[in-house]
Amino acid sequence: MPVDILIALILTTVIQSLFGVGILLFGTPLLLLLGYDFSYTLSVLLPISIAINMLQVVKHYQYINFDLYKNILLYCIPFIIFFLFIITHIEVNIGLLIGLFLIYVALKNFYPRIEQSLRTMIQHEKLYLMIMGIVHGITNLGGSLLTALVHEQGHSKNITRVTIAVCYATFAVFQLLTLFIIGYESSMSYSDNMMLLQISVVVFLFTEEFLYTQIDNQKYTHLFAIFLAISGILLILKSFNS
Repeated sequence: MPVDILIALILTTVIQSLFGVGILLFGTPLLLLLGYDFSYTLSVLLPISIAINMLQVVKHYQYINFDLYKNILLYCIPFIIFFLFIITHIEVNIGLLIGLFLIYVALKNFYPRIEQSLRTMIQHEKLYLMIMGIVHGITNLGGSLLTALVHEQGHSKNITRVTIAVCYATFAVFQLLTLFIIGYESSMSYSDNMMLLQISVVVFLFTEEFLYTQIDNQKYTHLFAIFLAISGILLILKSFNS
């Protein structure tokens, strides 16, 4: 089992256990920086991301924002599939733009004008979801836009996390299906895949018990804002190092 992948996975699983995203959002640039190609990175991270998300969904499925989820299926998923096909032939770096956007969203609690502008933007939700699908298909970073969207809606922590989790899992399922259709086969052994999956589940269970359940809604909102800001800064730094 590659030790570098294991370490990256443990760190990103803790993040995904708290916020619903993380394994793909941070794991993808980490593994790319470690020298793994995009398709291999997806084949390793997608099944684990789905497993963690489904554990979150099973526990809090009654809190899912189904109106948003239906729009994800209609306006986002088709673009993810189409642009994942395209990205096998080209390379695109839009991390800088996404990073700046995340920092902008994180500052909304401090600047009323930012909050108002975000509300205006989200009124055009269908267009936003289409852009999200394009970004995720090309870069695997659409989770950043998803978290920004759900965070702006001001839900409780359970609604926020489970809605992000079910949408993120759906992203991953359709990405896996797309890789299967184009005939990609991962070089990682089945036993290594299963070991990584089991370790991630254990990390999730510990994070759920000792961290997530101890955070109230107000603290979660503040932590989420910090998470968005850090995500934005890391994406900006990665864009300059690409």
